Amino acid sequence: MATPVRRQHGLLPDLMDWAESFPSLFGFRSMLGVQGIRVEDFVEDGMYVVRAELPGIDPGKDVTITVDDRLLTISAERTEETTDKNHTEFRYGSFSRTVALPADAKEEDIKASYAKGILTVRVPVDETAKVHRKIQIETGDEG
Repeated sequence: MATPVRRQHGLLPDLMDWAESFPSLFGFRSMLGVQGIRVEDFVEDGMYVVRAELPGIDPGKDVTITVDDRLLTISAERTEETTDKNHTEFRYGSFSRTVALPADAKEEDIKASYAKGILTVRVPVDETAKVHRKIQIETGDEG
């Protein structure tokens, strides 16, 4: 079985993850209009597992999970409104994260669950699938 390796998705997602760990400075994060989804992925008991932090989301209404060409995409839209005696505040935004599935993933058997603000997507992997093979190199001997 091929074991997925933690993938780096370029500098920008890592930079956004780092920026999300700090409180908003002078409204900078809100000006960006970008809210990220913290995602971790690992293999456990024959399953490729993707966990995403999505607190305050209604998973039945606000979350969409799609698979296309071995790419798993988690999309969510958040709307939040706070009203008190003097003013009303609202925040909203949509965001998504995409991860590549292992070559031996069984896409037809993907299951998702949501509990305590964590979305967990489990993808069975075919441990008997051969994903590695040696490729013979052809040479063109001209003589």
